[in-house]
Amino acid sequence: MPSGTALLVIDMQNSTVAMAHRATETVAAIAGLSERARAAGVPVVTVRQRDEGMVPGTEGWRIVPELAPREGEAVVDKTTPDGFLHTDLDATLKALGVTEVIVTGFATEICVDTTARQALSRGYDLLVVADGHTTSVRTEADAGDLVPADRSIAQYNAIYRTIGWPGRRIRVRAAADVDFVAPAGARGVMPA
Repeated sequence: MPSGTALLVIDMQNSTVAMAHRATETVAAIAGLSERARAAGVPVVTVRQRDEGMVPGTEGWRIVPELAPREGEAVVDKTTPDGFLHTDLDATLKALGVTEVIVTGFATEICVDTTARQALSRGYDLLVVADGHTTSVRTEADAGDLVPADRSIAQYNAIYRTIGWPGRRIRVRAAADVDFVAPAGARGVMPA
């Protein structure tokens, strides 16, 4: 039986997407994946940041309309970069029978990376969507401190292509190369 898979959509909220590099393209890639996942019966789990700058109920805190969770889909609120820390994400995934997570969202170096590595530490296989995660737009003031956004995204994709994690399968795929299949009685993602 293929492993159970879930698509994680991390922090794609109005405030974060407003400062995201390649926001339109990233939202479109995740929206397309979400629709294909739903059509194949693969759960879409939205992970949402909540803190002093992302106050529940405010416009900035809301998920962008293109990625809004559907009725009945799991939404997990977090207060740290780690989608698992002090949340019910692990319990939600286990209840869904998930053994592999497909990771997308904002910000590559912080919440996406932290949640992806924690998923590996908690026993999940990992598929990173190469064009389905992004980081903040860089300004001239950031030049001395931050790697340019395109280089940062490429670097994290390279890390996940080469990182080893005993007992875990790790893959990096473009959104268009993620094939969802729904065999009779099972959920899964087949590699491209």
